[in-house]
Amino acid sequence: MSERVDLVALYWTVSGPVEVHAGREWSLFDWADRCAEARKVGFSGLGIWHADLQHVLESRTLGEMRQVFDDNGLRHLEVECLLDWFLDPDDERRRASDETRALLFEAAGALDAHHVKVANIFGREASLAQLTERFGELCADAAQHTDAKIVYELMPPDVNVQTVDAMLEVVGGAAASNGGIAIDTWHMSKLGIAPDELRRIPVEYLSWVELSDGQVENMDDPVDEVVNHRALPGEGEFDIRGYVGACRDHGYGGPWGVEVLSAELRANPMDVIFRRAYDTTIRQFEHERSSA
Repeated sequence: MSERVDLVALYWTVSGPVEVHAGREWSLFDWADRCAEARKVGFSGLGIWHADLQHVLESRTLGEMRQVFDDNGLRHLEVECLLDWFLDPDDERRRASDETRALLFEAAGALDAHHVKVANIFGREASLAQLTERFGELCADAAQHTDAKIVYELMPPDVNVQTVDAMLEVVGGAAASNGGIAIDTWHMSKLGIAPDELRRIPVEYLSWVELSDGQVENMDDPVDEVVNHRALPGEGEFDIRGYVGACRDHGYGGPWGVEVLSAELRANPMDVIFRRAYDTTIRQFEHERSSA
């Protein structure tokens, strides 16, 4: 029997015509419609971005969101994204982050989220010692509100953590039972981290994997490239099957996020977005499934 592959349609992949980090970030697609479309094409879950969560909560309670999610048979939810969590508590940016933290932790608890993603998208500088201490504090705080994992995403804009070793120093140093590492094949490829390097991450810290394709050669504008020009898994130049195989061989059991920020994809009708995202991604598992 083939092993089940649980795919999660992450927020930026299926949000539709939003303005990523530059304007209206909440989706025009209704929460109930997204849940229904995810179920229809075969996804096992969804992701939600903090600005979209705030918008949905203007018309629905967390309980109502959970009911819709459950009624569609969905199981895995990503809640993102907490930024500036490692800054000093008296920093204005940290105070704003703490407000988002409270929202995300409450939502993760109420919605039984798989994980809460944290990152350093803005490239704020901090020592690894400070990051380790603050990540530990963050995980301890989260444990008071939710069973969800707190996953720190490795990415090029993070000026402090751009290698597997640095990420292991932070997450391993914090040694929180609910803390882990999120890897995205787009970021791995752009950082030059080959699939086999992921085997160095202790499997208990390999908590979340996202699949995204693209071109090896960098575009002139890295921000434009990362938010508008990713490709669906299998439609670019990255070794998606290699990353999938390395993670599976190492003991990662899923689920798998589909994280494709693409202006071209966002311009499509909702049903087309969901169907293309699922169909292209599931094909990356066909070899493993057929040989299971």
